[in-house]
Amino acid sequence: MKVEQKGHTTIIRDTHGNFSSFIEKLSDQFNTYKEQNLILDVTKDENLSINNLLEVKDLAKKHKKENKTLVFVAENIDFNAIPDNLLVVPTVLEAHDIIEMEEIERDLGF
Repeated sequence: MKVEQKGHTTIIRDTHGNFSSFIEKLSDQFNTYKEQNLILDVTKDENLSINNLLEVKDLAKKHKKENKTLVFVAENIDFNAIPDNLLVVPTVLEAHDIIEMEEIERDLGF
């Protein structure tokens, strides 16, 4: 796991390509990151499936309750099959854009 801080956002990269252990570590350290917007880069995991991402919807919901954004960066995923309550994008740049848009919406009271 590689952690990089950029302003009000933390980028956490899965360096081993094992989604389950990555999410387990992240869940264990949730209190450390709960006040940060999170970009979870799981592009190293070539076996990632939509079902894997659905397993973490509770974590995403918990993070949203903290008024923060959690975005996954993944490749080779059918983005149309992802439920609306999960944010999944193909690049880190797009993840930053989503976080900025959600920050603006929160500032405006939406």
